Amino acid sequence: MTDPLPGAVVRSGKDQTSIADAVIRLRARRLVAIPTETVYGIAARTLEPEAIEQIYRVKGRPGDNPLIAHVSSVEMARSLVSEWPEEADRLALVLWPGPLTMVLPRADSVPKISTGGRDSIAIRIPAHSVALEVIHRLGEPISAPSANRSGSLSPTEARHVLSEFVDHDLLVLDGGPCRVGLESTVVDLRGRLPEVLRPGVVTPERLSGILGVEVVSRDSEGQADSPGTATSHYAPATETRLCSAEEAGGEHVAVISIGGDRDSSHVTGRFRVALPSDPEIVGALLYSSLHAADLSGSRRIDVVPPPSTPSWAAVRDRLERAAAPR
Repeated sequence: MTDPLPGAVVRSGKDQTSIADAVIRLRARRLVAIPTETVYGIAARTLEPEAIEQIYRVKGRPGDNPLIAHVSSVEMARSLVSEWPEEADRLALVLWPGPLTMVLPRADSVPKISTGGRDSIAIRIPAHSVALEVIHRLGEPISAPSANRSGSLSPTEARHVLSEFVDHDLLVLDGGPCRVGLESTVVDLRGRLPEVLRPGVVTPERLSGILGVEVVSRDSEGQADSPGTATSHYAPATETRLCSAEEAGGEHVAVISIGGDRDSSHVTGRFRVALPSDPEIVGALLYSSLHAADLSGSRRIDVVPPPSTPSWAAVRDRLERAAAPR
């Protein structure tokens, strides 16, 4: 049995002893933070209501906010649903493991606390060797929302998790910086046509190309079948606003500008980050840049956002929620 932890501890995800300790802790209904390719997640066994309750309590997460079940195989995913459509097979074949979450009808064996009280369940296979090893050795699914306080910035490095939960009984497996850096695309497969509930790096166009049907994005405001759709979410502690390059900056202001082709040489600030015009690179660096700006001692974070084009939809979604009134 693992020794009790007086507070959060970070251990290498490459160490087999640490993986074994993580599995033992999960079987004992204790929490573990794991890396994925999107963000770090705080994990508990999906089928154990007592363990899932700890996630909601530690994060301060509303009880009606659903969790994503992480699995290591399609067979494990199918065990959690009452219906598995052909569309799910086609998407899984191309996009799993990867940053795509499917919403499907929940099996009766899945406790409702794991789905925010819903008759649907969100499922994905993460594309990270540490997460997959933990799930494979555990032999059952884990629910793993982002390892942060509800509504705050998502963690893309182990140190981000540690800073949030330093006083909690938590084992953090360090798998390095998250490669994708933005939460997964969430697609609802329960209706006549698939609908994207939360944008991510897997675009509606990519889904349409695989399925051969139109995939649309549902207005996420007020819908609750996907996590991460609250108006204010992914937010730094420091006041954050979106503005033009001409409006950005000033004394004691942190500035993050996105799009290297725009002239921001005149912008002044206490802290500055210039991110390039590549959505994938920006996605991987966005949260770490916001974390750094949040810790810079600035009184405000000004973000010069990218253009309103489909390729930037996921980045703009996270920024708009980060800057929303609280």
